[in-house]
Amino acid sequence: MLDWSSLLPGTALWALALYLPLSVPLRRLEAALAEGTLSEGLRQIALLLSSVALALAVGALTQLALSVLLGPSWGASLGLMAVLAGAFWSLASRSQDD
Repeated sequence: MLDWSSLLPGTALWALALYLPLSVPLRRLEAALAEGTLSEGLRQIALLLSSVALALAVGALTQLALSVLLGPSWGASLGLMAVLAGAFWSLASRSQDD
């Protein structure tokens, strides 16, 4: 039987690694909310919650798939490497912009 608590750290890492790439396609939701009657603050909260929920859902699926294929510790380790690689590329692109 799979212990779900062992998947939580990897899920959090994958959600963090996938947060920005997955929040980009939410432009349609942002446009739909802009046409609606919500205030600016509520629109921002709705966008934030939807992007976090999307990242957590995809992170959980990614971690679950990698845990089944490779084992829970490998899935979490790959999640950590994805977070660190994203941070590295972010810092590298900033240094080129200067």
